Amino acid sequence: MGMDSRNDGGDRPFWMTVPLSRMTRQQWESLCDGCGRCCLHKLRDDETEEIVFTDVACRLLDTTTCLCKDYPHRQRKVQDCISLTPDMLKDIDWLPPTCGYRLIQEGRPLPWWHPLVSGRADTVHEAGVSVSGRVISERRAGALEDHVVEWPGECPPGADGTQASDIPSRE
Repeated sequence: MGMDSRNDGGDRPFWMTVPLSRMTRQQWESLCDGCGRCCLHKLRDDETEEIVFTDVACRLLDTTTCLCKDYPHRQRKVQDCISLTPDMLKDIDWLPPTCGYRLIQEGRPLPWWHPLVSGRADTVHEAGVSVSGRVISERRAGALEDHVVEWPGECPPGADGTQASDIPSRE
């Protein structure tokens, strides 16, 4: 990943030793696994406050690579795009269960497919965690209500483990 995952030369990776609020910007940004799930539109029920996921992606999300097409300027182009901070984590209820920020905040380990653990950005796709090939751009979607799905709020089979052997073969 081009980043030393160790903290001050210690044996444990920084995400296990540095509190979220004390991470450098580079460390913080590297917690994002690049799955694209947070870039999907969500609906909130007015009466129950329940979050419902859709398979409709932000117009800036590349639906194949799961990368933002204009990350540095995204908030100017998409008004409801947020810049996630450690202080916001406790109040956000829509981060997917696989989210690195959420996992660390909850004191759980990063899974085997997370790029910081695997050393490769592609493992998030190989594990079936990313939205690649599973979503439609908001520019083509139509009504969000017609695109309600459950999978963004779920962990794919085998992807919740901390070892690659926990995932079934994709052959």
